[in-house]
Amino acid sequence: MQTPIPCLFMRGGTSRGPFFLESDLPADVALRDKVLLAVMGSPHARQIDGLGGGHPLTSKVGMVRPGTLPGVDLDFLFAQLQPDRDTVDTTPNCGNMLAAVVPFALERGIVQPQGDTTTLRVLTLNTGMQCDITVQTPGGRVEYAGDARIDGVPGTSAPIAINFLDTAGSVCSGLLPTGRVRDVIDGLEVTCIDNGMPMVLFRASDMGRTGSESVDAMNADDDLKVRIEALRLKAGHLMGLGDVKAKNYPKMCLIAPPAAGGAVGTRCFIPHVCHDAIGVLAAVTVATACVLKGSVAEGLAVVSGGGVKTIAVEHPTGEFSVELELDAADPEKVIRAALLRTARLLMKGEAMVPASVWEGKSA
Repeated sequence: MQTPIPCLFMRGGTSRGPFFLESDLPADVALRDKVLLAVMGSPHARQIDGLGGGHPLTSKVGMVRPGTLPGVDLDFLFAQLQPDRDTVDTTPNCGNMLAAVVPFALERGIVQPQGDTTTLRVLTLNTGMQCDITVQTPGGRVEYAGDARIDGVPGTSAPIAINFLDTAGSVCSGLLPTGRVRDVIDGLEVTCIDNGMPMVLFRASDMGRTGSESVDAMNADDDLKVRIEALRLKAGHLMGLGDVKAKNYPKMCLIAPPAAGGAVGTRCFIPHVCHDAIGVLAAVTVATACVLKGSVAEGLAVVSGGGVKTIAVEHPTGEFSVELELDAADPEKVIRAALLRTARLLMKGEAMVPASVWEGKSA
C-alpha cells in the first residue's frame, strides 16, 4: 500500500523539486520530514527510489500555504535535502525555489490572478524574509513561455521578478555577524556576511587557485575541499551559527577578478559540492560584499558608481545580475535587492510514499 500526496513538480530558477500545500502534509514536523525523505529517495546517492536528482540542487522541496500575516499573500517553507543523508534542513532560504512559489499557488488555486501580471507578497518562513514576486498571467493563467534567459537553464522563459524587502541577517544576527567586514581565520582573510544567505568569502588567489577552474576540477580538488571545510567549521562559530558540521550553511565562496566583463568571479561550494552556477541569495550576498568597503572583494570586484548598482556575479556557467539600491545617507547600506528568475511547471500529480511511512490524513 502507498499513500498519494498531491504534488506539483517544478523548476524554480536553476533548482527543481516537488511543491506541496502545507495542508497536504503531516502537521507533525518529525513525521513530515520522514515523508519528505521518502518522497525524495534520501538517503541514497542517486535517490533512485524517489524524486530527487542525485544532487543538492535537485534535492529541494517547497511547502506553501496562504499567508498568515497582514499584507502577506503566501507563506513559503523551503526544505533542503541531501542525496546521501537523512537530513531535512528548513533553516536556510532558497531564492531559486522561491521563484516557483507564486506559479505553484496560482496553479493550485489558493490565490487568484490579478490581470496580465500578478504581484504577491511572499513570506519565507525559514528566515522571516519577505519579498514581492511578479509573474506573467495573461488571460488569467500562468505564462511560462517568454524571452527571459538565465544562465544555468536552457532556452528562454517568462520573466519572474523578485524584489527582496529585507535580507540582511537572514540566518545570522546581522549583515556582518562577526561585527567586522573582514576577519582572519588560520591566516586567511575572509568576509563573513549574510544578506540572504550566510556565506564566507575569500580570494581564490589566497588559496593558490585562479578562481576560473572548472566545476569538475574544483570537485576533484580534495586538498582544497579539506581546507574549505576546516575554514567553514571555524567560521560557523565566529558567525554565531555554532557547530555547522551537519548544516548546509554557511556557503563557501572563492572570489576572483571578473573574466567576462562582469563585477566578480565566483566558485561557490554548497557547502561541499561546487555549484554549477550560484544560488539566488548567494548572488545577492556576494554582490553586497562587492559594495562594502574593506571586504575581501575590495580592489578585486569591478563596481560602477551611483546609488543603484547592477552587479554581474560571474559563475561557472555564466553570470547572475543583481540590482542593489544603496541608502543615500549611508552608501554602504543596501536597502533593496532585486533580480530576475524563471520557473516552469514540469509535472502535476501525486507523490507516492509507502503507507508504512505515512498512512495519510484521516477523512
